[in-house]
Amino acid sequence: MGAASPAVGQGCAAVLRNVTVRFGDFTALQDISLAIASGDFWTILGPSGCGKSTMLRLVSDLVPAASGTVSILGKSTEAARLAREFAFVFQDATLLPWRTALKNVELPLEIGRRRGVQIPVSELTPRELLALVGLHGRENALPHELSGGMRQRVAIARALVCQPRLLLMDEPFGALDEITRDHLNAQILRIWEETGVTILFVTHSIPEAVFLGQKVLMLKSDPGRIKQVVTIDLPSPRVIEMRDTQEFTRYTASLRQLLEVH
Repeated sequence: MGAASPAVGQGCAAVLRNVTVRFGDFTALQDISLAIASGDFWTILGPSGCGKSTMLRLVSDLVPAASGTVSILGKSTEAARLAREFAFVFQDATLLPWRTALKNVELPLEIGRRRGVQIPVSELTPRELLALVGLHGRENALPHELSGGMRQRVAIARALVCQPRLLLMDEPFGALDEITRDHLNAQILRIWEETGVTILFVTHSIPEAVFLGQKVLMLKSDPGRIKQVVTIDLPSPRVIEMRDTQEFTRYTASLRQLLEVH
């Protein structure tokens, strides 16, 4: 286990320097310094109210910093947003109910064309992205014809269609049953390995954080601050059966103890 390092070098997807976020008199995040290398998969853990979702919204230019600086791929958060350098996947898939799975994935491209905006486009077509997330053959299904897990896969394909270099995921599998969640955990790791995208993934699940993350960012609350960054050194490729190993259990036990100690 190691402390968070503010050291910055080349190849960083996100760099936060002494960042504080306030909502009125409430301090949501305080003095956050962090450097996330391009291609990394970080999971974010912490008690309710510690600022996990706020951190993703800070990175995605949805909330401003009261002090400090945030750099995304060498750009300001606003410039990175306008350049479509990142994409956001929420807990709710937020699909348009009258559009098929394929048409939902195509939506960001259509919006870009209508506005006359040049946006990055994935080397994979929307149809190929649906196949990548395991939905080959369901291209013409409407959202109500898909399970919750399938709808989230459509949302992930839609997020990837503009070829983001950073993927922000805010408890995307939190509302799903355990078996579906395990399947999607394995799938998002495969997508990460195949695309090379940097991922920041918020979760309340300690096993999910360990299984997915190369590093786990542990936050503490009142106000939200970095408690520790834990490197997860597990064999690759990771498989669900790995959760039954002693090494995996040691990581989850250590993180649980960190979470419980204020």
